[in-house]
Amino acid sequence: MSRTTVGPRLRGPGLLAMLVAVLGVAALVAPTAAFASGKTAKHRAHKHHFKIPKYGELDCNHFSSRQHSIKVSMNCTDIRGKKGVVNDNTWNGRFFDNGHYIGHDEPDMTFLSSAPNSGDDVTWTETLGTDPSAAPTATNPGSDVTHWFELTPAPWFSMAQCDSNSYPQLPCEPRADLNAPSGSGPRAYPGAGSAFMEMQFYPPGEPPVWTDGISCDDSHWCAAMTIDSLECTLGFAQCNPACEEPVNFGFIQTNGVPTGPPSPQKDNDNTFRPNSHTLLMNMGDRVTVHIWDAPVPGEVGQMATKVEVKDLTTGQTGFMQASAKNGFQNTSIVDCSGTPHNFQPEYNTAKKQNITPWAALQTNISTQYEIGHWESCTQVTDRGTFQYNARTTPDTFWFNCHGPYESTTEPDGGSNPEVSDAQCYPAGYTHGALNTPPDTATGCIQELTQNGDLDFDGSSYWPDYPTGVSPTATFPGSFVQQLPLTRGRSYPSYFVQTDAALSESTCVASPSGCAVPPPNAPGKFYPYFSRVGTTTSSCVIEFGNVASGAGVNNLGKDAQYGTNQEATLGYPEFEAPVMPNTCT
Repeated sequence: MSRTTVGPRLRGPGLLAMLVAVLGVAALVAPTAAFASGKTAKHRAHKHHFKIPKYGELDCNHFSSRQHSIKVSMNCTDIRGKKGVVNDNTWNGRFFDNGHYIGHDEPDMTFLSSAPNSGDDVTWTETLGTDPSAAPTATNPGSDVTHWFELTPAPWFSMAQCDSNSYPQLPCEPRADLNAPSGSGPRAYPGAGSAFMEMQFYPPGEPPVWTDGISCDDSHWCAAMTIDSLECTLGFAQCNPACEEPVNFGFIQTNGVPTGPPSPQKDNDNTFRPNSHTLLMNMGDRVTVHIWDAPVPGEVGQMATKVEVKDLTTGQTGFMQASAKNGFQNTSIVDCSGTPHNFQPEYNTAKKQNITPWAALQTNISTQYEIGHWESCTQVTDRGTFQYNARTTPDTFWFNCHGPYESTTEPDGGSNPEVSDAQCYPAGYTHGALNTPPDTATGCIQELTQNGDLDFDGSSYWPDYPTGVSPTATFPGSFVQQLPLTRGRSYPSYFVQTDAALSESTCVASPSGCAVPPPNAPGKFYPYFSRVGTTTSSCVIEFGNVASGAGVNNLGKDAQYGTNQEATLGYPEFEAPVMPNTCT
């Protein structure tokens, strides 16, 4: 059996009503029982002021009602919902993009400070994770040889950005704490227009990153700056279904020049294709990442967020700046058109209230591991094809996974919240005419029919994680992150959180079904942060399954994620109390 698709399944040509004064009102619809596909909606047709290109990245979730995505496997910012609001965009505290639930799983450690510039200038130092020498296996969940790409498609560092054209469509002044949402009731301020920047690392082993994979090649880490905006009005009352979550994307380059146009409106094949200037890093390299508001070269008085990555092991440096000069643009909610834009940090400090108001994670400055996107298989079936643009040969993928991971739960579809496992590939696959380095394992990047592993049976939810710094014969070695600094100062406090509950079908019916690990995860495991070191100056952060040893504080393992804050936040979110930033 095979299926053919040209881009993700597209919906009708109409636009959902967005600004009430300009456009019409959208009909409300009831949610379906299927968690992943969520709801369906019919939208009234409205005239576009901007001709939407046939291929692009106006919606990083690849569910645009008007456009085929160039890249399917985007790692987007997870969006919160609004409890008590039922419309085309939110139901039961969860957000839906063109009728599809697009939430995913992001365990996070957020750092807090009231010091000047702590919200707009941060430096991280870390040693990149390493893989076992043996190839991945898929025979014994919990004890398989596992590589980093199976555990996370993108570890990242974050910083909130100003975007007056993003939710909630209000003006934003760069580096100003007054942008923060505040209060409750009729006098509450919902926050300024906000975007979210992620400095993402991509693990080796599952290419091609430029279409439907997650890796630059089979042996190197690479990285990119991504900035997600949200084209919705306050309370998610109205969104533009043609460009709900537009993304700006730029690889970290040794010359700072994007590989292709980074904006949602103008990106093309080259945007997501590494070139000779893309910074490639070896496993185990020690790197620093500096994120700050920097002058735009040649533009007097202009500033924009810049990411600089220094590989201290090889001596190479790469950078990317989110400037209009570099081709970055923000997006109009009315017609999806773009305007050249200098993205700048939204806040001056890293106080707890300084967040991106539409994002699921309550954060500004954080380290995070996106998980729940990979499932190992012994065989993949049900072939399909995907066309990325009008010029390329379609790429073949498969929909369904077979093997000991998939067999531990009920099949996809029916009462299972997953529609399929797509997109899936066999080991050794070079993606036909794309002629990529071979995929190193048989498995599925679960991002085509839903954005994540909604039945929690993949590698991320088994104890296949690092148990220490060095790789073993079976498990990879940890990322080792020093505590972040802001202009040489430490952040005095932190807290741990995860949005896993948003993706738990068990959490929809009852609050008792909201838990870490997810109640229906067959591996009964959820990765956690550990702090290793005996003093503040020597303390490092590791993530995975580092449970014990000299100087290890595992922060209570899964208890570190705290309790469900749905009653306070209006959507399911696990968040722990703020803790002092000390290792003792």
